[in-house]
Amino acid sequence: MRLAEPINLNLILPFLYKMIEDFDIADSPKDISYYSSMLFMSFSIGQTMIIVYWGRLSDRIGRRPVLIAGLVGILAVSILFGFTKSFAMAIVLRFATGVFAGNGSVMKSAMAEIADDTNRSRMMALLPLSWNFGSMVGSGIGGVFYNPAEQFPGLFGNFKLFIYFPYLLPCLMGSTVAAYGLAAGFFNFKETLILQPTQPTHEEAASELPVAAGGSTEATPLLAQSTKPSSMRSLLTPLVVRVMVTNAIMCFAYVMCDQLYPIFAATDPRDGGLGLDPRSIGISLGVEGIVVIYLQLVVYPRWERKYGALHCYRRGLAFAIFYAVCMPFLSIIAAHIQTSASTLSMSYEYIGMWVILMSLMTMRITSSVMSYTSINLMITNMAPSRGDLGFMNSTQQLGMSIMRIFAPAISGTLWSWSIKHSLPFPFNSHFVWLLSALLLCIVLWQSYSVPDSVN
Repeated sequence: MRLAEPINLNLILPFLYKMIEDFDIADSPKDISYYSSMLFMSFSIGQTMIIVYWGRLSDRIGRRPVLIAGLVGILAVSILFGFTKSFAMAIVLRFATGVFAGNGSVMKSAMAEIADDTNRSRMMALLPLSWNFGSMVGSGIGGVFYNPAEQFPGLFGNFKLFIYFPYLLPCLMGSTVAAYGLAAGFFNFKETLILQPTQPTHEEAASELPVAAGGSTEATPLLAQSTKPSSMRSLLTPLVVRVMVTNAIMCFAYVMCDQLYPIFAATDPRDGGLGLDPRSIGISLGVEGIVVIYLQLVVYPRWERKYGALHCYRRGLAFAIFYAVCMPFLSIIAAHIQTSASTLSMSYEYIGMWVILMSLMTMRITSSVMSYTSINLMITNMAPSRGDLGFMNSTQQLGMSIMRIFAPAISGTLWSWSIKHSLPFPFNSHFVWLLSALLLCIVLWQSYSVPDSVN
């Protein structure tokens, strides 16, 4: 169920540059990042407008109906996006995708309700695992199967539908995942929120009494059993607000990097990019899907049990800072390859660029796994009861959605500005990357004011 959202969200990344070129709205290639940021913004605006409503609604009517409603919407919008031929229609459909993708926080709540102290790190790790794996798979689908009439003329060359709608096939594949998730949710997913609890027995009532420090057992639930929501004021303690704020700033920096990468990768090396085609961009994004499974299911649970969620959070931020600082230097190698007299695609420079690129992309996905999984655990640990999970997770998602509105606009505008003007380092094509690294440094510094009690 969780795979449908990241796959359909990210499958447009490899061909986004080409799609905006086909819309013929940019005055020059250097303006494409501005219009791509508008597409990203429209998704985030739709998500931000509805995210808290989805969370509170799930606290009242249950997680299952809200999740199913979101999947129905994603299924329909994904198919329609494949038929778009104008930038205005693309904006509307991305906005609608954001509206129906706003129930990601509901899935977090459902997973937290299933988990207990014996398996919480592995259970919560499944959420960013599915997100990261789905993002990689979606990017791979978009890069490999866009414009199938040209890429696979033997199979699709005679299909006029795919000739006229070159981006339809990956969208249909994404909608298939949504349809499978919808069927799984409808027939197999059971409600996790107890809406009308029965009168507790003497033993159950005793189990809900506060447990002394160090007195938890394997049967101790991760959260209090009460389903009655607390007041907003009691939930938004100074510690919760501090963690939410650092999470929002971290999200802002991550989104700047993530949304800039496909534009950076497609930009001409003479302008500070890598000059990759959509298929190469899709491969660079999709190959990480193999790595993320091992990281999420094996590496992270061990580190979290040994060091705690807060330490893993800080380590993930450090990895992200290194990635953001190093990535723009790859354009130097790409520019050398472009101007080299050698025309061999498998030159030493080309192989070296790809080795470095995939190493940095692996570091990026590692940082994402560490940071997002840890922050999810910390926020879940701060929820007083199950009845507050919807509000806590949707508030976290709201802050992230707001950041996702502004981050693409700022990164796209600054990228266009930086490559249009012949300014020295760091105001050249490195500027957006270094700004992201600076924000992550601030978050890392602020994380040391968060107490270990969030573990």
